[in-house]
Amino acid sequence: MSPLAPARGSRTGRLALLSALYFAQGLPFGFQTGALPILLRERGASLTAISFASALALPWMLKWLWAPLVDRYGSARFGRRRSWLLPLQALLAISALIAALAVSGGTLWPVLVMVAVMNLIAATQDIATDGLAVDALAPGELGLGNAAQVVGYKLGMLTSGGLLLALFGERGFAPVFLGMAALCGAVMLLVLWMDEAKLAGREEARAPAEGDDAHARRSLREVVSLFWRALLRPGLRWALILVASYKVGESLNDVMFKPFLVDAGFTRAQLGLWSGTWGAAASIAGSLAGGLLAARTSPLKALQICALLRVAPLITQWWLAARGAPQAGEVIAVILCEEAFGGALTTAMFAFMMGMVDRRVGATHFTALAALEVLGKMPSGLLAGPIAQQWGYALLFGIGSGLSLAFLLLWFPARREQRRAQVGAASAGG
Repeated sequence: MSPLAPARGSRTGRLALLSALYFAQGLPFGFQTGALPILLRERGASLTAISFASALALPWMLKWLWAPLVDRYGSARFGRRRSWLLPLQALLAISALIAALAVSGGTLWPVLVMVAVMNLIAATQDIATDGLAVDALAPGELGLGNAAQVVGYKLGMLTSGGLLLALFGERGFAPVFLGMAALCGAVMLLVLWMDEAKLAGREEARAPAEGDDAHARRSLREVVSLFWRALLRPGLRWALILVASYKVGESLNDVMFKPFLVDAGFTRAQLGLWSGTWGAAASIAGSLAGGLLAARTSPLKALQICALLRVAPLITQWWLAARGAPQAGEVIAVILCEEAFGGALTTAMFAFMMGMVDRRVGATHFTALAALEVLGKMPSGLLAGPIAQQWGYALLFGIGSGLSLAFLLLWFPARREQRRAQVGAASAGG
């Protein structure tokens, strides 16, 4: 038996394991958004090419297509979620090792292929991890579980896109991939030791019909049918629009901010340090604050407050680009504020999404909402490069700031829709 076994049934053990899994899943996307733009720019790629590289995250947008398979199949004896998590975590570590060999070559396309492969593996693992979270967390633990999800994933992103780059960047990008492989291997050991039955052994919180036997009897067609009914439930139109649009403006700025800083003369070690250490701390603090705010008010109200705060660093990015010659202190302040307010906003949004999920198809339903969130960000990433290439960084950052301000207006119809849905539910219950 694993030395971790005594803690596996505790809330701390559940949250720690979920956080580790989300951490591993954040590593590929973190490299893509944090380190890959630097690698591409240093090797002479145009801003348009860097922008198009955001398409490597396509699996995160499309994962809902195969999510019902993950929700339906799995070995009950080995663990329905564990039977997916263990091989996927091993494949993620192997892919990072292959990427370390590929990045040492003279051409970039093998590296791009491996980043896409790692995103595919991580996105599939994310489906199983979301399902494990739904299975393992009691209703009163959803707030803490959401914080573990966002903080873990964000830390993974910041580790691969910042901290590893700051530690090993002077020796090239191969050590960054090797560090990612080692971290994935460590998380794989946690999955190997995981006791899924004990982890999800909350009999008082699980209706008998929703046990493992019920999942085994449910056909794939039934899973898909439940999913579509949950996704298209009346009264969720504006809620879905919020999920799809809350990062549109921010994504325009994020894709090009690091290339802007590279062009301004800052080194990869500086950018890695500022994002990977100080930025990580700010992101954790912001994510925890966003979770607490959502618990004390409501996820929708927390969305409004965090979205308003998020606009400040985006406008400052525009000001730096318009003025030119940014100073180190200014850049650090912008990074810290963007990470803190962005982390708070993400936590509030995921708490909002979690409240919409039908637990009968938890992995599939949450995956679809998460895919919609990625879908909303992707067009901005693809358009950012051509806009910056043609008209400059200042115009791009100005558009991103304006769209983030416009998002605040969506809160009002979403709030009205939520109130109508609550009144309707109360009337039906009465």
